[in-house]
Amino acid sequence: LRWAVAGRSRNKLQEVLEQAAERLGKAALGPEVGVLLCDVSDPASLATMARQTRLVLNCVGPYRFFGEPVVKACVENGASCIDISGEPQFLEGMYLKYNEKAAEKGVYVIGSCGFDSIPADMGVLYTRDKLKGTLTAVESFLTVKSGPEGICIHDGTWKSAVYGLADQDNLKKLRKKIGYSPVPVVGAKLKRRGLVFYSQEFKQYSIPFMGSDVSVVKRSQRYLHTQLQETPVQYGAYVNVGGLGSVMRLMFAGILFLLLVKFSFGRKLLTKYPEFFSAGRFTKKGPTQKQMDGASFTMTFFGEGYSEGQDPQNGKPNVKICTQVKGPEPGYVATPIAMVQAAIALLEDAACLPKQGGVYSPGAAFSKTKLIDRLNRRGVEFSVISQPEV
Repeated sequence: LRWAVAGRSRNKLQEVLEQAAERLGKAALGPEVGVLLCDVSDPASLATMARQTRLVLNCVGPYRFFGEPVVKACVENGASCIDISGEPQFLEGMYLKYNEKAAEKGVYVIGSCGFDSIPADMGVLYTRDKLKGTLTAVESFLTVKSGPEGICIHDGTWKSAVYGLADQDNLKKLRKKIGYSPVPVVGAKLKRRGLVFYSQEFKQYSIPFMGSDVSVVKRSQRYLHTQLQETPVQYGAYVNVGGLGSVMRLMFAGILFLLLVKFSFGRKLLTKYPEFFSAGRFTKKGPTQKQMDGASFTMTFFGEGYSEGQDPQNGKPNVKICTQVKGPEPGYVATPIAMVQAAIALLEDAACLPKQGGVYSPGAAFSKTKLIDRLNRRGVEFSVISQPEV
């Protein structure tokens, strides 16, 4: 594979390549690595970039402000594109605007190919494939562990959350425009949990996961049901937050956050002082190397369904399964692993992709590829924890 880095500053791009070479123990990277200058505010430069490649890994963010010019340039110039966005408004907006154009050009635009939402989307498919029978519902529980240095996230993710929550009404309007077909409920209906609840499995409190996982998984399940006639899986996503003290701190911060995002003045405060309003979790510098080295994640999936020969439309689920996806620090280690392996799957497993180009979620695009095997070999591990008898 030949590849290049692209951006506004040649000096900064060169620094990135020097850092990469240093980590690999090399004096410099070889001639197969190029440097391209382009800017999201300069459509001509993006078009020039897109015409020189088969696939663009789009790392610009927040995507709601900077993502579309890259998608547009790729679709118009015949290059596929993947991103690591966890912003439903951007992801679904790109589907509305570019799905038909991408299909005409025969290119693939695949969003959410980072921690949002490869572990969740591919984890549901992995759970389905490992159950002997028909999987009808899954709940996932995310646990993020930090080392002695704590954990930290760059404020770009914080900004995405601020503007995403402020724009919920427009997301509803966008979905009405798209006119999604309803996903049928097969088997017993999955009950929604409360805003805060005690998880017996993990002996700590849990809350609904606020990321894009649920919306991404639902898009994948809709596609797999309507296009491939597969049984759709219901999905709920949660995150473990610890003891009662953690819950109280989180509730206070959450209420303050929700109040401030409603007003432009509040949003300015949140984006200007992310470290203060997030109690140090989000900073303009991002995590240190020690923080990244000490962090990891585990996403545990509890699935239920019906044994082989059992009609999912009759009776209660009679078989369960538990699976896990484990990996290194989610934002800056697991995410690039997931993105690069998704890119390689797109290039090398082309015969297993949907027959037609378009705008896809990871599960829709990669359900028939070897992406999970590729991730397993790179440290994002999928495994079956328990598979009780019927």
